Amino acid sequence: MSKSYGAGKNSWSCFLLILAGIVIGGFIGSLFPSTFLNYGKEFGLTQPLYLDLGILVITFGLTIKITIASIIGIAVGLIIYRML
Repeated sequence: MSKSYGAGKNSWSCFLLILAGIVIGGFIGSLFPSTFLNYGKEFGLTQPLYLDLGILVITFGLTIKITIASIIGIAVGLIIYRML
């Protein structure tokens, strides 16, 4: 059985367009740090998590910052995806 996607669209192109929207939106937000575009919330681990197994040390850390500019970038990415 094969999955059918409409008009040549697939989930990878949607994912890549959303990711590009987040990156470009974050970049635009960093260009204008004192505007409303850079307003947002940061989620994640403030301190990295260390797992020491004796011969191997693993460090876990993840922080996500969602800003107005990144939300606009996601919206633009989805609009472009719908136009494809």
